Amino acid sequence: MLTTVILAAGKGTRMKSRLPKVLHQIAGRSMLGHVLAATGDLGSDASLLVVGPGMDEVSAHAKGVRPDLVTVIQENQLGTGDAVRAAAAQIPSGDGVVLVVFGDTPLVRTETLADMVARCRDESDIVILGFEAADPTGYGRIVTAGANVLRIVEHKDASEEERAIRLCFGGPMAIRAAHLASLLAKLRNDNAQGEFYLTDVVAHGRAVGLSCSAVLCPESDIQGVNSRADLASAEAVMQKRLRAAAMAGGVTFLDPDTVYLSHDTVFGEDVTVGQNVVFAPGCRIARGATIKAFSHLEGAEIGEGAEIGPFARIRPGSSIGRKARIGNFVETKKAKIEDGAKVNHLSYIGDARVGEGANVGAGTITCNYDGFNKFFTDIGAGAFIGSNSSLVAPVTIGDGAYIGSGSVVTRNVSPDALAVARGKQFEKPGWASSFRSKNAAAKKSSGD
Repeated sequence: MLTTVILAAGKGTRMKSRLPKVLHQIAGRSMLGHVLAATGDLGSDASLLVVGPGMDEVSAHAKGVRPDLVTVIQENQLGTGDAVRAAAAQIPSGDGVVLVVFGDTPLVRTETLADMVARCRDESDIVILGFEAADPTGYGRIVTAGANVLRIVEHKDASEEERAIRLCFGGPMAIRAAHLASLLAKLRNDNAQGEFYLTDVVAHGRAVGLSCSAVLCPESDIQGVNSRADLASAEAVMQKRLRAAAMAGGVTFLDPDTVYLSHDTVFGEDVTVGQNVVFAPGCRIARGATIKAFSHLEGAEIGEGAEIGPFARIRPGSSIGRKARIGNFVETKKAKIEDGAKVNHLSYIGDARVGEGANVGAGTITCNYDGFNKFFTDIGAGAFIGSNSSLVAPVTIGDGAYIGSGSVVTRNVSPDALAVARGKQFEKPGWASSFRSKNAAAKKSSGD
């Protein structure tokens, strides 16, 4: 049996934010969401979330991601050991493993945690996650004798000799459930911070003959986030991972460092992505599509061989069909652009369907909002919408119909018909010169 305990009671004061620390996002997902995803893939039998008083927003967010999660309140927030104590009554006793992780370590990998759990089941009573720190300042040091872990010493309590150790504690810890209650009972707060350290269970366990070992990971995998600078650093690491995975799957990035992905971005093979492209959450890009420079996509599906951009904005609910083309300075929202259709220049298509093979001219907009309600525009297959047209929804343009440039269309147009809806042009010969002369004379007489 596996019980996962996620510690998320920290106030995160260094973030300087009204938003709880663990809800700040990395790659379009909250830090807590990343941890929930990593632990969720372990197949835990029970999952507990420890939060502080008044952290209802965190609890609600977590339950939205994992409805099976049980929330526990750490009333006094007296350290990590106290946090696990708060959850102890909800942890099944007997055989099994208890895995403790932190909600502000969004880069921790599922496979690393799985390795810890397996080792705890098969080899060691306690398994901790460690890393070799470039700068160990502030981290708990892991004191070892060969392959055996003897204790973890917090930085503030470490001697000069112990502070020279570069092997540091990363936060996650796996403990055999049968030993947890007795180890928690031994915790004391006679230390520099006056807190109950979970790390002390290692020394207490060793004192009664329990075994302890460490699983090692890269420092970048376990970096915590306590400030905006840490958040930016973690984002950079996550983006590097996501880009590497995309390129390994057959995506070409013309300038990888300028492309930003979300945790759930999905690419087919032979996709090409230009410079300075952003994929917000909910994007699926099919095989052979091209996303050109400076485009922004969110909640969208891009069909096989489609072309997007440059400078396109594809908003949620957009579905761009096979070999369709969305050009520069075009915005779509909740729009279905069917196979082979073209919206090439300076247009807004919202709450609409553009039928297969249709062509939407430059400057066309669907007028879909009256200030209270949204209305639908249906453009039929093979229709041609002339430049600078306004389609006032709800309206249907029939298959193969033509709309004359500059039209304001307010009524349905029949298939294969031509519709022209614009003011009649007329001329007044000589009016311009007369107008200029009259105004020039008036200006002169006024002395201006």
